[in-house]
Amino acid sequence: MQAVHDPDRKKALLLRLKRVEGQLRGIQRLIEADTGCEKVAQQLAAARKALDKSFFMMVGCVMAQGDTPPDDVAELLARFA
Repeated sequence: MQAVHDPDRKKALLLRLKRVEGQLRGIQRLIEADTGCEKVAQQLAAARKALDKSFFMMVGCVMAQGDTPPDDVAELLARFA
């Protein structure tokens, strides 16, 4: 699998991951502050969803590059999704 060559895709992916990083730091602060479990769980779910979107953005990048056969993209999704 090749690297992300499209500068716009690369920038968007990095920005998304930085937001996830901020979410995770916020969750750590919630836990340190003894915030209720439901609130922490809600924020964990949001971070998980943001990571999922990052993953699918990356799969879209693989597809857009056109170097990977469709069966290999399907296997990638099955393996990591």
